[in-house]
Amino acid sequence: MTEPLLSIHHISKTFPMARNFRDVVTRSPRQTLRALRDVSLTVRPGEVVGVVGESGCGKSTLGRCIAGLETPEHGDMLWQGAPISAGENRRTRARHIQMVFQDPYASLNPRMTLGQTLEEVLRVHGLAGDAARRRERVDELMLMVGLAPALKERLPHTISGGQRQRICIARALAAEPQLIVADEPVSALDASVQAQIINLLEDLRAKLNIALIFIAHDLNVVRHISDRVAVMYLGEIVETAAAEALFTRPLHPYTRGLLAAIPIPDPKRRTSVPSVEGEIPDPLSPPIGCGFSTRCSHVIHPCRVRHPDLHQTGEHGVRCLNPAATRPFADPGSVYPATGNQ
Repeated sequence: MTEPLLSIHHISKTFPMARNFRDVVTRSPRQTLRALRDVSLTVRPGEVVGVVGESGCGKSTLGRCIAGLETPEHGDMLWQGAPISAGENRRTRARHIQMVFQDPYASLNPRMTLGQTLEEVLRVHGLAGDAARRRERVDELMLMVGLAPALKERLPHTISGGQRQRICIARALAAEPQLIVADEPVSALDASVQAQIINLLEDLRAKLNIALIFIAHDLNVVRHISDRVAVMYLGEIVETAAAEALFTRPLHPYTRGLLAAIPIPDPKRRTSVPSVEGEIPDPLSPPIGCGFSTRCSHVIHPCRVRHPDLHQTGEHGVRCLNPAATRPFADPGSVYPATGNQ
C-alpha cells in the first residue's frame, strides 16, 4: 500500500466564544466551541478524499487546519512521515498544500489582474525563474484550467464566477502542490458550471497526480469524484470508507440517513430507511455520549452515556455502538447520477 502523503492523528480544535455584557457582569466563564474532536485521516498520493456533513460539522475547520490557516490544540499531523509543525515542514506545507475556497468572489484581490495574481505565487515561492519565464508560466497555468491567456490582463470583477474559480485553481497549481484542499469549490456556482469545475479537477488530478481533499455537502458529487469518503458530524468523523463501500453499505445511522435523503425517481427503488430528523445539538453543549444519540432511530442506552471510538474493520471505519451492518439499504447511485456526469 502506498505510503500516506498526509497523516492526521487525533487532532482537536476549539474556538473561544465572544462574551456578552451579562456574562462579563456575572463573571461567567468563557464558553468554547469544539469544532474538531479526535479527528484522524490519511491521504495518499493522487487520492481524492471526500469530506461530507451538515453545515457546522467541522468540515471547513478541518480543511483550514490541514492548510495551516488554523492550528489544532491536540494531535499530530505528518507530511510524508515528518511532523508538520517543525519549521522546515511548515515551509513545505505552504508550498505543497494549497487551498481552493468556496467563494471565488472573495478569494481574489480585486485590485490585481489575473496575471498578477498568478505571478505573485511564482515570485513568493521562487518558481519559474526570471520575470519573462514567470509570464510564460502564467500563460501555461491559464491554459491548464481552460482559460485564454489573453484574460490575464483582466480584473476579477470583469469575469464570471466559473472563470474566477478556475483562476483560484490555477493559483493553487502555481505552487506545484502535491495536495489541494478544495472547500466546497462549486457550491457558489450555477449547476452547469459546477460540472465543468468538477471535471476540471478530475482531469488535473489524473494529469498531475495531485491528491485532493474535496469538502462538499452534495453527496452525488462526492461519490462521483472521490476514492474515499469521510462523513463528519458535530466535529467528528463518524464513518470513513472507500466511496463505493460507503454508498452501497453504510454502517453509521447518520450516513444512512444522509443517503436516504437523496431523491430517487423510481418509487420501486426507494429505501425505507428514514432520513435524518431533528436539529443538530448545540455544539456548545454536545451530548455526553454519542453526538448523534439525540437524532438516531436506533439509539440504545449505552449510546447516551458512552462516547464511541472509531472502530476500523479493514478500510471501513465507523464511530457507533450499534452499527447498522445487517439492515438492508437501497443504493440510490444507479438511478440518481452524480452531477459531474451530467
